[in-house]
Amino acid sequence: MVSQIPETAKKGLNREKKVLVVDNNPVMLSFMNNLLVTHGYQVSTAEDGLAVLKILETQRPDVIITDLIMPNIGGEKLCRTIRKMPHMKDVYVIILSAVAAEHKSDLAELGANVCIAKGSFNKMSERILATLDRLDSSAPHVFSDEIIGIHDTAPRDIARELLSLKSHLEVILSSMSEGIFEITAEGDIIYANPTAISIVDLPEEKLLASNILEVFHEIDRMKVDKLFKNGEKVAPNSNGASCRLVNGKDVSLNILPIKDEENKIIVILKDLSDQKHLEARLRQAHKIEAIGTLAGGIAHDFNNLLMGILGYTSLILFDMNTNHPHYEKLKRIEDHVRSGAELTKQLLGFARGGRYEVAVADLNEIIDKTSTMFGRTKKEIMIHQKFEENLWTVEVDRGQIEQVFLNLYVNAWQAMPGGGDLYLETANVTINKGYVKPFFVKPGRYVKVSVTDTGIGMDEKTKERIFEPFFTTKEMGRGTGLGLASVYGIVKGHNGIINCYSEKGHGATFTVYLPASEKEFVKEAQVPADIVRGEGAILLVDDEDMILEVSRELLEVLGYRVHVAKNGRDAIEIYKEKQGEIDVIILDMIMPGMGGGEIFEVLKTINPDVKVILSSGYSINGKATEIMKRGCKAFIQKPFQMADLSDKIKKVLD
Repeated sequence: MVSQIPETAKKGLNREKKVLVVDNNPVMLSFMNNLLVTHGYQVSTAEDGLAVLKILETQRPDVIITDLIMPNIGGEKLCRTIRKMPHMKDVYVIILSAVAAEHKSDLAELGANVCIAKGSFNKMSERILATLDRLDSSAPHVFSDEIIGIHDTAPRDIARELLSLKSHLEVILSSMSEGIFEITAEGDIIYANPTAISIVDLPEEKLLASNILEVFHEIDRMKVDKLFKNGEKVAPNSNGASCRLVNGKDVSLNILPIKDEENKIIVILKDLSDQKHLEARLRQAHKIEAIGTLAGGIAHDFNNLLMGILGYTSLILFDMNTNHPHYEKLKRIEDHVRSGAELTKQLLGFARGGRYEVAVADLNEIIDKTSTMFGRTKKEIMIHQKFEENLWTVEVDRGQIEQVFLNLYVNAWQAMPGGGDLYLETANVTINKGYVKPFFVKPGRYVKVSVTDTGIGMDEKTKERIFEPFFTTKEMGRGTGLGLASVYGIVKGHNGIINCYSEKGHGATFTVYLPASEKEFVKEAQVPADIVRGEGAILLVDDEDMILEVSRELLEVLGYRVHVAKNGRDAIEIYKEKQGEIDVIILDMIMPGMGGGEIFEVLKTINPDVKVILSSGYSINGKATEIMKRGCKAFIQKPFQMADLSDKIKKVLD
């Protein structure tokens, strides 16, 4: 309700001056609006300085009446800002505040014409209207340090405004991601914001009144003490100093001395744990990448050697009677070569050679199949499944992903020598930018698979090395150390994420995230490959003599006429001359000079419908996947047997 105003105070009716009232108290805004409208003023209101500055972009009031204590730009800063605006230099500024008596700045320095102390509504009304009447009488805008009505200000009003300011500052300090301490000149803590309490991991009651040095590890206390003592003289040296807390966390330390009579100090702590963790991940990724490159090169060369052994063994066995005394020995050689090929496949998986038979798949179906097969051979392990019902599909190399999960099951079994429980869980998840940042993959939809065991667990040191090739905790001769390394490489090759959480004595959880697909999964029937003789001509392109010799003999036994080329230039010349009779080209991917991709592009200019089978000792990487997308008909990985070769050629020709 608006108080009664003496008739003498109403002489300014219909003066139509524009008044902007600024106060964060809605009761005060309502009171001022009613008072001024009743006396003929055009009134607009704002809750804080920020709202005022937006209003001043389009409006110019004659008078601004503002409180001092407000959120979002207080009255003091608002006054100074207004006076810097050329179009606002003649605006009459009145400060109306309960804390005006405690204010240290002079009005002229602030740019305010008059300061009125808040008090009872009746007296405040008289003083406001009297001040506006002075303005109407065209009196000059005299800046005076006198505060009108200072003796009538109620302590309760002052307390309310100060509490409002305190509450505003508390909200700001509580929301900061840095830890903020306020300490005395002697180093005693008198304030800690919630982040500071969380970083040092001590309750507030223990922190307050304790010395700031006590939160730092003893190895850094002398350094920190020196920084505090030299803070004012060499402040730049104290900014961003790296220190360790008593709880083991690494933090950056900033010291900001307050220049007042009490010489207090503001201490800012920033937790470096996440940064250190990210740096460690990056170093580990680079290390694994380097080892992977080396491992991939070794696997490629080894596969070429195995190709010679497996190829000639297949040739001998092809026409050999099963009763022959050497038949079983040769079959064992063939089995051993296959085992060697599996080892190189794991190496190539770790080297992230990529996916070469990508198809839409249902991970529920893959995990169910692989875990059932695993469970038949490991009866001492109890397998528990919890599958998401409408699981998103993924686009993967099925063979590689089956290898990932089988390796994880074997790893879990080895961690449970006396038997135990294996928990398999799938879920649809959406991952944000913050989570994927350390893994260098895109945010979005992923299928999550968790493999949890109840085994012996791992310590932190072991956990840091589990994805390194040839690292194993088993005794010599009991493991290759390639299982988890290949898991890591295959998942990364599928643009996925793999994490491990484990504690000594409390089992382990491996979590795999694979990008979800929009495509629908359609199950295909599997038909076993048979050796089928064919006819026609094949151009065989490879830079290795041994590969050319054994592959030529395999193809001739299968009934094909064979032309060979040791490099891209020869291959192109032969194809130009004999393209009418050549039905299929088997093209090595990695060769000196012209590589498989470049040769393929030239062959397509000669014949856009050329039929090419890409061959390599590497599994197909991003580059080869691209060749496949450009029209290459099939891929065959060395070492291959006669049946594999026969099947690929038949499919391409058909």
